Amino acid sequence: MAKPKPIVALVGRPNVGKSTLFNRLAGARLAVVDERPGTTRDRLHADTDWAGVSFTVVDTGGIEVLPERRLEAVEQRLRGRRVHAPVEPLAENSALFVREIREQAEIAIAEADVIVMLTDAQTGLTAADEEVAAILRRTHKPVIVAVNKADNAALREAATEFYALGLGEVYPISALHGTGTGDLLDAVVTALPPAPPEEEDEESVKIAIVGRPNVGKSSLLNRLLGEERAIVSPIPGTTRDAIDTRLEWEGIPITLIDTAGIRRRGRIGRGVEKYSVLRALRAIRRADVALLLVDATEGVTAQDTHIAGMILDEAVSVVVLVNKWDAIEKDTYTMVEYGKEVRAALHFMDYVPVLFISALTGQRVNQVIPTALQVQEQRLVRIPTAELNRIVRAAVEAHRPPSKAGKRLKIYYAVQPAVDPPTFIFYVNDPDLVHFSYERYLENRIRDHYEFLGTPLRLVFRGKKRGR
Repeated sequence: MAKPKPIVALVGRPNVGKSTLFNRLAGARLAVVDERPGTTRDRLHADTDWAGVSFTVVDTGGIEVLPERRLEAVEQRLRGRRVHAPVEPLAENSALFVREIREQAEIAIAEADVIVMLTDAQTGLTAADEEVAAILRRTHKPVIVAVNKADNAALREAATEFYALGLGEVYPISALHGTGTGDLLDAVVTALPPAPPEEEDEESVKIAIVGRPNVGKSSLLNRLLGEERAIVSPIPGTTRDAIDTRLEWEGIPITLIDTAGIRRRGRIGRGVEKYSVLRALRAIRRADVALLLVDATEGVTAQDTHIAGMILDEAVSVVVLVNKWDAIEKDTYTMVEYGKEVRAALHFMDYVPVLFISALTGQRVNQVIPTALQVQEQRLVRIPTAELNRIVRAAVEAHRPPSKAGKRLKIYYAVQPAVDPPTFIFYVNDPDLVHFSYERYLENRIRDHYEFLGTPLRLVFRGKKRGR
């Protein structure tokens, strides 16, 4: 189970360069960069490190300002301080997303350990910056002001006007060129809280309930507990915080983690990706097993597959729960056919168990925890080295490894050095010769002998000369 990392949220009004800074800190172009305000509609996250300290950096959609009459009042205050800045109207191409963007940023602020407020040196201090600062003043989290686009000495000097926000030290930077980002990161790392102590309940099996909004996560939690421990509502996003609930199941200690819904993909511009809610990511990282809820009345959606991919990225085991099964008209073959559709949509997770349940009526809910515990047991299975190598040799004999430029892959031997999740190291002549399809073939041959139900396998290929 991955240890939670501190979170640094990048916030600010639209089009100040949050996505550009995110890409620089993450070391890759993970965020869509567009001159149009409001391009980033949802949070993006990536793990990074600085000075030996690891953390998760989060890009947020711009916090849009309030209606123009409020802006005028703020502008009056600014002019009273002799700060003459233009009033920015609501961005025309992002007006439809104002509420969602603001909510996403505020959730990120609530979840963050350190907040970096980005502003624009070229535009100068604006009423919109004042509005963003007003939101940030409501938090007790450390806030660092980064004045972006300070691409020359004059702009860096002008950045001092942002001290008027009253949020503390100001760091002029250029996210595009990297200027000043080192000083900014030094400040971020200094402001991060000390690492939390290890949890005392590491013996409990941690099961996260995840899924899109309104698929029945809180209803399932209540049904599992047999009591109204969480508020149940048909309004998407009702559950705002991850809720940990302890229970015992036939003597086994369990921690159930209920999470806020992961939002649907919006009808947004080309190339813009919708990412998950942060607290769901944190819950998945803490979990041994994730219960991925799918709405039977809607089928597996693109956002469902995105959540499944996030679970896979974290190497967490999973049980797929097709909820609201009571609302489906059925015949003898409905469950079989629906199961095929689910597995086709989640083809990269063909090892997962699928249960058809109704949190409303309780149908098959009694199978959820036993199945999750069975999956957790599979995370801890270790194959003896001799048995593993017999499986690998038989696989190689049945299907010769691929070759490239006349050079064929040779597998000398394999070991399983770790469980939770099961990890296998293959010593080969050249790791570059391993094609994805052959890696998948080897995984399937291992699963032919050891099911590893609901559990991802990690296959690592290392170069090794024979006889060494």
